[in-house]
Amino acid sequence: MHTGSSRLLVVISLTLAAIALLAAVRATQDQSSREILVRPAPPADARVSYGSNEFQFGELRLPKGAGPHPVAIVIHGGCWMSQYGLSYMGHLSAALADAGVATWSVEYRRIGNEGGGWPGTFDDISRAADHLRTLAKTHPLDLNRVIATGHSAGGHLALWLATRKKLPKDSPVYSSDPLPLRGVVSIAGITDLRRTGTACDGNVAQLMGGSATDKAAIYNQASPIELLPLGISYAIVQGSSDTIIPLAMAKDYADAAKKKGDDAKLVVIEKAGHFEVVDPKSFAWATIKDEVLALLKPSGPTKGK
Repeated sequence: MHTGSSRLLVVISLTLAAIALLAAVRATQDQSSREILVRPAPPADARVSYGSNEFQFGELRLPKGAGPHPVAIVIHGGCWMSQYGLSYMGHLSAALADAGVATWSVEYRRIGNEGGGWPGTFDDISRAADHLRTLAKTHPLDLNRVIATGHSAGGHLALWLATRKKLPKDSPVYSSDPLPLRGVVSIAGITDLRRTGTACDGNVAQLMGGSATDKAAIYNQASPIELLPLGISYAIVQGSSDTIIPLAMAKDYADAAKKKGDDAKLVVIEKAGHFEVVDPKSFAWATIKDEVLALLKPSGPTKGK
């Protein structure tokens, strides 16, 4: 009896130690994943301009093989601010290329750049996406299988890309023939520009040129939640321990999308913070990769042009 109790105590102690070790490892990963902001990324295969401004360019990475390859448009975050660029998303882009997905990681004018904010930032994202039609003339890209994925403020812009066909014709960012998207993977994305509680709250009015009260019409054209349903499949991925973008925002958006009839999937990665979700070296990466690949399976009715 005494021996059985002792063994039980040993098992319990080992289990608790394993849990503590796992928590410590993930805490360490959280800290190390923040280093992705300064960690050099693998080089791109090509840097290509899609406009004449110095910030209107993208990085193209191609998988091995003849192709044609499915494509992920990759949009970086940073609260739409000019001090944050696309470099850190090079890790995600390279990892997806290794997994068989061509990546087009785009830069754009941001707050602090001349022409950044509404409508310039949105116009740049639109032009960058549509530039894939030009790239496909000289690179093996499958425009029947294109998704957008973005992180944080880039998650907002990735979702927004899927709404372009719903914009009014008098909008300064209206496009009569936007490149069709198969889906979107929004990673810790800002889904509602009117909602507070994110680390980017103070930048929204700068992005939009005024408050939601004063600029209601353009907020309605720029905030993904106002433009539901999207009519395509998408995943809203969020770390449960993210202190920059709250989990509640992701949940509320996914609920609203489903009520509108969208094929929206909420994916919560337990214990993940804001940067593990875009770090291929983190425990969260397998989930991100799986969501991207799931949307790019060969079958599907959407056709590129």
